[in-house]
Amino acid sequence: MSEWIKKINWKYVIVMLIGNVILGLGIAIFKLSGLGNDPFSGMVMALSDRTGIDYPVFLIIVNMIVFVFEIIFGRKLIGLGTFVNAVLLGYIVSFFYNIILCLEPTQMVQRVLTVCVGVVVTSLGVSMYQLSRQGVAPYDSVSLIMVEKWPKISYFWHRISNDALCALICWLAGGIVGLGTLVSAFGLGPVVQFFDTHFTSKLLEKIGK
Repeated sequence: MSEWIKKINWKYVIVMLIGNVILGLGIAIFKLSGLGNDPFSGMVMALSDRTGIDYPVFLIIVNMIVFVFEIIFGRKLIGLGTFVNAVLLGYIVSFFYNIILCLEPTQMVQRVLTVCVGVVVTSLGVSMYQLSRQGVAPYDSVSLIMVEKWPKISYFWHRISNDALCALICWLAGGIVGLGTLVSAFGLGPVVQFFDTHFTSKLLEKIGK
């Protein structure tokens, strides 16, 4: 255990932690827009509302179920960041949402602008959390594991199929599937890549020296 702790790059861990905080803020902003969240978050929120279980608690339950899949098929993807994301992200989202709720937009133009802000904030958070390589969140691991099992199908299609299933469950549970959902599913990638190239990779290179 002590050897494992010694091998941890704590500077990268800090980047991962900050990334999860920013990611939580981004998800809260998407929720504030009223135009839908990313498919997984939207599904969890909808099922949380349907069951009456608080979102952070319900997210932990779902993550623990998916985590079993990750342990069996993708153990190498597990790291400290896996647990931080699985256990704390829901509380971070709720914390920020309660703070920014007073800023809830009322006009469609404001809602669309809120989605745009959500894209930027969420993408930065995803970039910092993923590029720090401190472990993959349970849901994110599913598509990566599927690529290894069925390599002839690209990651894009594995991810889209999983997101589509989550969006369907979200809709069936009475959740919102809208512009925010579509943008999260199809539009975050390029923005995340931008932050990977122009910010996060340079930050990690600088602090790694």
